[in-house]
Amino acid sequence: MKVAGFTFIRNAIRFDYPVEESIRSILPLCDFVVVAVGQSEDETLELVRSIEPEKVRILETQWDDSLRQGGRVLAEETNKAYRAIREKVDWCFYIQADEVVHEDDYDALRQNMERYKDDSRVEGLVFDYLHFYGSYHYLGDSRRWYRREVRIIRQDPAISSYRDAQGFRKNGKKIRAQHSGGRIFHYGWVKSPERQQQKQRYFNKLWHSDEWVQKNVAPGDTYDYAAHIDSLKPFEGSHPAVMQKRIQQAHWDFFFEPSMKRLSAKDKITRFIEQKTGWRIGEFRNYRWNRWNW
Repeated sequence: MKVAGFTFIRNAIRFDYPVEESIRSILPLCDFVVVAVGQSEDETLELVRSIEPEKVRILETQWDDSLRQGGRVLAEETNKAYRAIREKVDWCFYIQADEVVHEDDYDALRQNMERYKDDSRVEGLVFDYLHFYGSYHYLGDSRRWYRREVRIIRQDPAISSYRDAQGFRKNGKKIRAQHSGGRIFHYGWVKSPERQQQKQRYFNKLWHSDEWVQKNVAPGDTYDYAAHIDSLKPFEGSHPAVMQKRIQQAHWDFFFEPSMKRLSAKDKITRFIEQKTGWRIGEFRNYRWNRWNW
């Protein structure tokens, strides 16, 4: 079985992205990883070059900053990395620069990639998501966070990144998926308040006009985590090994008391139903389950 990884990044140091940890977390599962490195204002290119040069292949790109509707430029950069996988492979493993895979899931991921490798009915594999917020000690647990997404796909010219690169489509249709057996640890909302505020100002411009950003992104030099969250729960598991150094170096404080949850009556009802049945009412998915072997 041959597996290629792919991702994209720009200004990783400026906005404190754990891109090195992201790439290193999938390297043990991949024969090589293609990284589309956009022209940056920091040392991102040098950082990526330092990550296992024998397995990391760099594609230098130029972002089209005019694509400011719905984060489309992120999908374009994802597709550049995906299309740069020239060799024939069985699976393509996508990871974003703020996502990390846990080593405890490697065996299950290998087994499921092997299991579905020759089954054309399966076009992608889905991961469960853990969304960290404010610090490495809290998880988002409300409906605002998506529960699952596809991160392993077939090598297929008909498959492409969708909208703002959250998921994929095949010929415009949702791809058929099975569960990968793995988790994605999402750290995009874990930065110092200063770096998070910088990111908010910059990256909202990938979706909106300058006028919208000026009106809707709060002024100031720090991001107010507490003011922008409805519900969190303590994280009680272990983080991926590649994240340990970064976690130890975290230098800001964030505390969330469970009694601070701000949920509407509707949210409380749908939350209760989900907790009892596992069904999330009205959930949007970028894929469709293949249930023939369930």
